[in-house]
Amino acid sequence: MATFTKTGNATQAHNQPSQFCKQYNRTREFHRARDRPDLLAPESLQRYLETRFEQLKVSTELGIWKEAFRTAEDICGLMCMVKETPKSSLLVVYYSKLTEIFWSSSNHLYHASAWFKLFSLQKIFNKNLSQKDLQLIASSVVLAVLSVPLYGRSHGASILELENEKEHNLRMSNLIGVNLEPKVEGRDMLSPASLLSELVSRGVLSYATPEVKELYHFLEHEFHPLDLGPKIKLLLDRISKLGGELSSAPSLPEVQLSQYVPSLEKIATLKLLQRVSKMYQAITIKNLAQLVPFFDFSAVEMIAADAVRNNFVDMKVDHIKGVVIFRNLSIKSDGLKDHLANFSETMNKVRAMLFPAPSKSSQFGDIVPNLEETVEKEHKRLLARKSIIEKIKEEQERQQLEMEREEEQRKLKLLKLTEEAEQQRLALDLQEKRRQRILREIEERELEEAQEKVTKQSVIEKAMSEKRKKDQEMEKKLQRLAKTMDYLERAKREEAAPLIEAAYQQRLVEEREVKLRKELQESDPMEKKRLEIFQERVIGLRQYEFERLRKEQDEGIVQMIRARKQETDNKKKQIHHLKSEEERIKKLQEKEEARQREETEKRRKEEAERRAKCYAIAEKKWQREEEIEERLRVKALLG
Repeated sequence: MATFTKTGNATQAHNQPSQFCKQYNRTREFHRARDRPDLLAPESLQRYLETRFEQLKVSTELGIWKEAFRTAEDICGLMCMVKETPKSSLLVVYYSKLTEIFWSSSNHLYHASAWFKLFSLQKIFNKNLSQKDLQLIASSVVLAVLSVPLYGRSHGASILELENEKEHNLRMSNLIGVNLEPKVEGRDMLSPASLLSELVSRGVLSYATPEVKELYHFLEHEFHPLDLGPKIKLLLDRISKLGGELSSAPSLPEVQLSQYVPSLEKIATLKLLQRVSKMYQAITIKNLAQLVPFFDFSAVEMIAADAVRNNFVDMKVDHIKGVVIFRNLSIKSDGLKDHLANFSETMNKVRAMLFPAPSKSSQFGDIVPNLEETVEKEHKRLLARKSIIEKIKEEQERQQLEMEREEEQRKLKLLKLTEEAEQQRLALDLQEKRRQRILREIEERELEEAQEKVTKQSVIEKAMSEKRKKDQEMEKKLQRLAKTMDYLERAKREEAAPLIEAAYQQRLVEEREVKLRKELQESDPMEKKRLEIFQERVIGLRQYEFERLRKEQDEGIVQMIRARKQETDNKKKQIHHLKSEEERIKKLQEKEEARQREETEKRRKEEAERRAKCYAIAEKKWQREEEIEERLRVKALLG
């Protein structure tokens, strides 16, 4: 905004940001482009009015309806300040945008009034308006008026709600009342009846399409509910296909008559229910569903429930018996009174035709003798009846005021109880949310601690399992080594057995030879001496061999004993190491558990203290809020 202000005049400074926001769909920045310039100068006021019209266009195209409504109120106020009458083109833009604003906010009454103003402007100032475009505009006006709801929401509303509704209607009426004529003070509020009367008096209906005229006739004058639904359904199907661009009125939005079809279907359903209630006391659900071709019966039932809630019709649906019952049909009801009056008038005409009245002279001759007395009695009777009726009315008004006062007090008490219950519920919800959050944090911390504990325990268990695995592998190796040594010893003995047997046989042979030589030696001294030498030599060799074998066997036994001892020592060391490791891990676990218990206890105490502090602060805050609300409530009641 500041950039555009520095680089151009005031109009460009306000129009260019609007176009920028429209081009790039910058709805948030569009709110900042509504700064007011100095409105004291007439030129500045006129430029600002044109800027506001541009902003009204952009806000409706962007769909920022709240901003569009505020802009329309600004334009309304500026039009009152500007001395000159605004251009007709600007007024056409103003009312065309009002139709979109009121339609988006479901204000059908003011939407129809805006279309009425738009029709008047186009008919007066647009000399190039074609007959086709005039017919479409007039059809839009008629359909917009027919789409106005048949009842308001004021039934059962409180005084405050009625005041708000009245203020809202005044603001809407002020927006619609900006036209070429001066504003009339104390003018009547808009109503569907006033719009319908203007529709007929100004001849708008004569410009509409034949389908729209026929629809108006069916909804406002026809009283044949048994075939009303199919006729209106056929007309609405044809009307939904009408519409298009207005070639001779480019400033107006595209006219699509199909947008009024849902509202007209609901209006037709309500009028059909109202007319059926005047004819029937009860009707089956099946027959009533056939009379309404727009919706299924569940939708009709919802529409009827809303109408009953707003005192438009009085009916009850009995699904057990499959009927719809219309209640409070008495002579005093307005609708039935009209039809009975018409029926009475028609029957009087028939009686007059069948039995003509006697002449006035004979009639006066019969009546004159008792005329004064009869008039006096009738006058007294009417006065007494008027007095009774006034008393009944006063009593009814008093009872109604009392009931309204009691109802208002009951609503205030209920509102107070509801507010207190809501405050208590909010306080309980806040406490519960805090408690849940605290519990969730404690659970998360415990989960993290458990994960850490599980991680340490898993590392210890993994180390223990690896150690056991190594010990098992070592034991298996020792077992394999012992088995291998047993196999070697057995193989050595198996290999040595035949050698020992051969040595034994050789020894026997040698002993026999020695024995023979000994015999020869005894017989021959020289031979005996040689044999002794040989024997000593053999004994010496055998002694050497025996010593060598014994020494090797002793060494093997010593090595085996040493290996067994080493294996036993290793096993003892492993067992001792495992026991010491288990004791160390157990001590570490006990220390860790003691530390966790201390930390948990410490956190619990800290959390309890913090929770107590939070509760104390929240309690003080709630007390302060309750005191403030109580003061505001008392101030509102007193004010």
